[in-house]
Amino acid sequence: MIGLAGAAVLTQFMSTLLFGVSPHDPLTFICVAAFLLAVAGAACIIPARRAIQVDPITALRYE
Repeated sequence: MIGLAGAAVLTQFMSTLLFGVSPHDPLTFICVAAFLLAVAGAACIIPARRAIQVDPITALRYE
C-alpha cells in the first residue's frame, strides 16, 4: 500500500514520460501490482517446492 501511494505521488513528476496513459490510471496500477505479486510469489514458490522434494535425512547427512 505504501508503494502504491508513493507511485501515485511520483507519477506527477513522470507525467511527461507517459504516452497514452493518464498519470492516475487505476487499471495500470492494478496490473503492475498484480504482476509484481506474481513474480514475488514465483520467486518464493519455486525454491520452496525444490526444498520440499529433498529428503531431510539426506540433507542433514550432507552437512
